[in-house]
Parts: sequence; C-alpha cells; structure tokens
Amino acid sequence: MEQRTAEDDPQDELSARLRLIQELSGLGVRALARDTGLSSSSLSRYLSGQTVPPWPAVVALCRLVKRDPRPLRPLWERSSNPLPAPPKASRQVHPRPRNDLPRDVPDFTGREAGLAAVLAAVDSHRAVAVDGMAGVGKTCLAVHAAHRLADAYPDAQLYVDLHGFTEGRSPLDPDSALRMLLGALDVPSERVPQEGVEQLAACWRAELAGRRAVVVLDNAADADQVRPLLPGAGPSVVLITSRNRLLGLDEVPPVSLDVLSPGESAELLARASGDPRGPEGRLAREPESAAEVLRLCGHLPLALRLAAARLRHRPGWTVGILVERMGQGASEFDTAFAMSVRQLDRAHARLFRLLGLLPGGSFDEYLAASLADVPLHSAQAMLEDLVDAHLVQQPTAGRYRLHDLVHQHARRACAEQDPPAERERALGRFLDYYVHAAAAADAAMPVLTPGRSPSAGRPPAALPRFTDKHTAFAWLSAEYESMIAAFETAAAVGADLHVCELPRFLRGYFARRCGTTHLNHLFERSLAAAERLGDPRQLAETYSDLGFARYNAGRMADAAAAYEAAGLRVSETGDVRSEAELAMRRGYLRWDEGDAEGPLELFGLAGKLYERADCPAGAAHAAASEAWAMLQLGQRDQAARRAREVLAIPHADPAWPPTLTARITLGMAIAGEEPEEAAEHLHRALALAREDGHMNNEAWCLNCLGVALRQMGRYEEALASHREAFALLDELFEEHWKIRFLGGYAETCRLAGLPEEALRLHRQALELAPRLGYRNEEAQAHEGIAALLDGTDPAAAAEHRAAGQAVLRELAPRAR
Repeated sequence: MEQRTAEDDPQDELSARLRLIQELSGLGVRALARDTGLSSSSLSRYLSGQTVPPWPAVVALCRLVKRDPRPLRPLWERSSNPLPAPPKASRQVHPRPRNDLPRDVPDFTGREAGLAAVLAAVDSHRAVAVDGMAGVGKTCLAVHAAHRLADAYPDAQLYVDLHGFTEGRSPLDPDSALRMLLGALDVPSERVPQEGVEQLAACWRAELAGRRAVVVLDNAADADQVRPLLPGAGPSVVLITSRNRLLGLDEVPPVSLDVLSPGESAELLARASGDPRGPEGRLAREPESAAEVLRLCGHLPLALRLAAARLRHRPGWTVGILVERMGQGASEFDTAFAMSVRQLDRAHARLFRLLGLLPGGSFDEYLAASLADVPLHSAQAMLEDLVDAHLVQQPTAGRYRLHDLVHQHARRACAEQDPPAERERALGRFLDYYVHAAAAADAAMPVLTPGRSPSAGRPPAALPRFTDKHTAFAWLSAEYESMIAAFETAAAVGADLHVCELPRFLRGYFARRCGTTHLNHLFERSLAAAERLGDPRQLAETYSDLGFARYNAGRMADAAAAYEAAGLRVSETGDVRSEAELAMRRGYLRWDEGDAEGPLELFGLAGKLYERADCPAGAAHAAASEAWAMLQLGQRDQAARRAREVLAIPHADPAWPPTLTARITLGMAIAGEEPEEAAEHLHRALALAREDGHMNNEAWCLNCLGVALRQMGRYEEALASHREAFALLDELFEEHWKIRFLGGYAETCRLAGLPEEALRLHRQALELAPRLGYRNEEAQAHEGIAALLDGTDPAAAAEHRAAGQAVLRELAPRAR
C-alpha cells in the first residue's frame, strides 16, 4: 500500500503529531483535557483525527509539554483549510542578515590541525568547544573558522562574549545572553517570552531551526552557561570557546589548544612585525634574540602580537633591544604587557589604565573620551594608537574592546598608579555618559511620552548624534550589554541616582525589542535606590515606571498598587509633568479593568496637565488617547473631531504614536459615513505600523481595519483582515493583546454568517479574560455567547447573559 503523507492527508498527520504530544505528556485523555482546559470528548476527536482542533487547542497542547507550536501552523492550516494564509509583514520576508563577527586577523598563522578539527566537528556535530589557557588564541581560531563558514551559513553570523573570565564582572547569565541573541536575529519583542530560561531557549531553538546561522559563544565559564544557548533541530552551527574543558556537554566535541609550536611562533612574530622573510630581516640576523623573544612570550599568540607591534613601529630597533625592553616580567603576559605599556606616552598610558575600570564588553570613542575626560578627536587618535600596539582590539569599525588578560593588566595598573579619587571620578564619568547617552537615544525614539532630562551627573562633552529613531535603536542595540553592565556597576558602587535614571531611558528600547520581564527587574532595583535617596520625585517616577512595566506584562493588580504608591508621592512633589504621565497610565489600566468613563476623564486631565507643564508632545499623546476612548464609548463625531486635531499637529515621523492612534481612530469613527476616507486612513496606519516594525501595532491596525470593513458591509475583506491579524497574534507570547481583539473578530464572524466561529472566539475570550484580569471583555464574551445561543439553547443563553450582567455590576463601582 502506498504510504500516505501530510500532503495526501494533512489531518491524519496533524492527529498523529497530537498523539505524540499526548505520549510526551504521559497523561490520559481526561487528565490531558483537564490540564489544557479542553473537553474530553473534543480532545478524543482531535487525537483520533475525526475533527481538526482550533488553533488555540493546538497551542495549549504544545505548551503543556513545553514545545513550540509554530512548526505545526502550516500543517494545521492545510488541515482546517481556512482562507489562504495571510502574507507576512514585509520586514519578515527579507530579513537583513546580521553579522556580528569580530574581524578576522590578517596574520592568522599555523593552527592547521586545530582548524581542521574545528571544521570537522562542526560538520559532524554542528557544534565544537575550543578550550585552552588564556592568550592561547581560542577566540582567534573560532572567529577565523566562523569567517570560513560564513558563506555556507548566510542567514546570520552572530558573536556574543559570555564574560566567563572577565575580571570585575560576573559571567553573562543565559537569560541575558538569549535575549541578546534573539535581538540579533531581529526577533520582535512580542515573540520573545517574558520570563523563563527554558522558554527563551525554546524560542531561540525555534528561530534557528529555519535559518543557516553560525554562532560564536566566546569565553564561556562552564557547561551550564552554554547549554541553553545551543541550537536544536536545523542546520545552524555553534563554536564555543572557554578556558575550561566543558565536560558537561557530551554532545559537543572538544578541541584543545596548546601554545604555538616554535615554528608557528616564529612565523607569527615575523608576520605580525612586518619583518621580511630571509637573511635580510632583523629576526634572521639575530636568531638567538629572536628565540629569546619567543621564550619570553611563552609561544602565546597574544603576547607575540604585543611584542611584534613594538618591532613594527620601531624600525630602528634591533631584536636585542626588544629583548632588553621586555624586562623582567612576572609571567609571559606581564613581560609583553609591561614592555608594550612602557612605550606609551603619559596620555596614552592613562587612557589605557582607565579602560581597565570598564566592566568589560565593547565601547566606542565617545565613552573613551568621557572616561578620560579628553576631547573626542584625542580619544579617537589614542584608541587607534592603542590598536596599533595590540593593547586594544577593534572587532568592528568604531567599536573597541580589551582582551580579558589586557583588561586585567590595565585594571591592576590603574589600581596601583591612579589615586582613588581619580579612579572614582573616572568611574563617575563612565556612569554619567551612559545615562546621558541613553537619554539622548530615548529622545530620538518617540515610542512613549517624552521623558525628563537626566539629572544624574553632568553631561559629557560629546555624545553620539541620533538623526532618527533607527540610528538611536541601532546604538541602543550595540550598547545594550554595556549599559546593563553600567547599571550593575552603579548598583555596586551605590550610585543610586544613576540606578534610578538609567532604566527610565531604556523604556522605549525595551518596548521595541526586549519585552518587559527584565525591565520590571531593573525598576524593582531602581525603586530600592529611590527609597535610599528619599527623593519624593524620584520615588514617584520610579513607582510610576514600575507600574507601567507591570501593566505591559499583564500584571494588572501589581500595576494598580504601584500607581497608587506613585500617586501618594506625586501629591507630595506637586510635579505637574509626573502627574500628567501618571494620569495617562492610570487611564490605560482603568480601561483594561473595564472602566468605561474613567479613562476618558483621565486622558483629558493628562492633556491639561501636559499643557501646564509646557509639554506639547505629551499633550498630543493624551489627545490621541482621548479620541480613542471617545470612540469606545460610541462618541463617533467627537472622536473623529479630536483625531483630526491630532493629525493636524506637525511631526517629522509619520509613525509617531499619537499620529498612528489618531489615524486608526478616525478611520473607525467615519467608516459608516465616509468609507473611502476611512479605508485610506486605516491602510495608511497599517503601512506605517509595518514599516515601524511593531507587530502589536500591526495586529491592532489589522483588527481595526476588520471592524471598519465589517461596518461597511465588506465581510469577506473584514474576515481576511482579522485572520491576518490573528496569524500575527498567534506568534506573540503576550496574550493580553489577543483578548483585546477577540470580541470584534467574533462579531464580524457572526454578521458574516459564521456563528460557530463566532462562538469559538467568544469562548476563547471567556477563557482568557478572567485569568488576565480583563473583566469588561469577560462581560462582553458572555453577552456575545448569549446572543448566539438565543435561538438554539435559550437556557444556556440566559445563564451567560446573567453571568455577564453580574460582572458588569461588579465593575460599576470602579467607574470613579
């Protein structure tokens, strides 16, 4: 008999996959149904292939066994045969490949056997772990191999320093590393799990599964740090480096590096110093001195390059002079470092020592200028000189870093040679730089109402220029690890004002990329710092920021408590701007809690307060939110008029949040009377949301377009728009976004003659709403189910209608 495939009968294949999930769960049908919230009879039909399950049922089953449901989506679509799958957003169709690899050294020497072993391990196991002592060239080999592999893995070439042995900072935890890697793949924040290393690792494996990527995990501390970062099924490969043999990774073959052979060492010294091969070269004329240089450097590539840099830049030196200048170091590293540092003039040596104060990671010339308190052009010139001396590495254009051993040497030299007061001032300038630079980047990303200017420290003499939100976002992405390290440094040294302010200027970045869990963690620690400061304004703003982070994480009760605490402090300070922002945020929360009238009052209050505070951008945000609230209350004419007022406000960014909100509001408000203009506004908003890269906003636009098209009587187009929106929402992990759209989608289905689909959507809303705290949506779902059951099951309809009215009675006291 011919074997049947998923193409022949996708429903059979889907049911087989679901039965496998049941086997993984180890549960019977009744227990599995109970744990997933499904009925036993329905689940039996899904497992036997009699019925195609709704997509939320597939998601629930997958999540129970901690499996990513997205690979099943195409099979489910073929099985259920809905309307054709919607096209992905344009930014998803042709993602720009990311290449974070450091530069390949031009004088890579020897290591033929090591390189062959690395490439063979990658070919057989898709992973390799290169181990060896410090300075032996592990990173150099891994990066060289990654460059060799780049053509075969064109979708991404990623690099992350895990800081397993960086003096002065803790190793990078897997949670942060995974978020950095997912960000490097341009995974939208909405698809990044909010918490849990296992969930993040699953998301990372799922994203890699369809890509051909090469990933370098440099400087790993141990196997536990690396294990969550390994790819799963799929073609991607990973190269790991560590000073330790990673014994816990049985599936990853090791390649151990020793020092270079005498021949390889001599070749590297000659190539790195620019010495011509043959009898006319300095090394050939003084073979004994050359051999002594190799011995003093311990045949280690890093030390050899440091020594070679001296010869290259000192054409008048003999090799004997080099040996004399290398002096009496405590080790091969200190010998080479001490000799190299002694060649620096006073300003260069001071900058080099101060770089040892940094907590590791890469940096740019602006930070170096602030750290040393020198003009930008001086910092640029000195950094280039330090690169030439092999004391500073330049992994990419405009970015610099110190090898761990060099960083350790600089840190010790700074502690020995620079007075404590000077070290403290330099560290303060480092923290000042990141607060002020982050504030400048945040101001160029108008995602939220504009923040207050920073008060921590003093502004640096030079800051990067952010011409638009895209350059600002790129800078924040590049500096993310360093800014988090700066936050940890500020917390460690008790710089409480910096601890309070730095996360505040990362809100826009987190909104676009990293989700909310880490931001909640940062604001919890900022709150402790604000309490130590005892400044009512800092306390008010930090409580408000923490509340907003909790709100965006779907933690409604926690958000309300934080806003309550913020309100008490705001009343003490009399700060009008803080009061305006808190009123806006309370309006969002009150709407989601089911209060209909309160948000409109709060948005109106916020607008007046922003005007009093001379903050026109904030007033525009408030006006746009006010128009949206009017629309929800059925005040279409007022909403349209208010939205047009917002659209008349000039702004350079067409996707400015108030403009986007006003355009959507206007389109929905006039859909019945001016359908052509309404469709134009909504399609324009959708195009802007896609261009801006916000999947949440894209889904919002699509659902609103569906509602407007339904009001125009264009049911098939409305259904297609809703389905495209929910195809996006199925990829998101934040379910409190989905609950906002289910009711509108269900009503479109009802009017389009799809009562079963409408019933399913209302029931899905009824399941989500109580758990997420959206009581108004819970009441609407009950009423929607009642309306659909009136003709077929009047008793059940009456029960749902009564339940919905009971919820509304509970909500009535909240309309305050």
